[in-house]
Amino acid sequence: MTGRVAAVLDALFVSLWSGGLWIVGFLVAPLLFRSAPDRQVAGDLAGTMFTAMSYVGLASATYLLCYRLARFGLGAMRRPVFWVIVVMAMLTAGGQFGIQPILSGLKAQAFPREVMESVFRDRFATWHGVASILYVVESVLAAVLVVVAGRQR
Repeated sequence: MTGRVAAVLDALFVSLWSGGLWIVGFLVAPLLFRSAPDRQVAGDLAGTMFTAMSYVGLASATYLLCYRLARFGLGAMRRPVFWVIVVMAMLTAGGQFGIQPILSGLKAQAFPREVMESVFRDRFATWHGVASILYVVESVLAAVLVVVAGRQR
């Protein structure tokens, strides 16, 4: 792969990951909850999109980190953008493989009732709040990634 193609892919992965986080989290999910006739359906659809974005994020992080290591060697680890990507990937993995299974488990335990109508409501709300805070942090880091990565080009 030529250096130019690799750099273009870098820009595309930064854009895809960052833009996807912002669009899904701050546009699509709120619109779903406002317009869907059933909150359960809206939540399931939003969850599916957040899962898809998690895999997009992990794939993006893999490319972005490999690209930087190939381009700068171990010197990449002295660059702030490298660590922004690492933290974003950790937040993504923590949300997808740590918090999401907890939320799914609480929903399963509440079945056949909706989790927000069950004894698991408070625990679900707490973990959902933690997930939301981590998502906001990741989204802010995504904005930093866009700016910092753009400056390095």
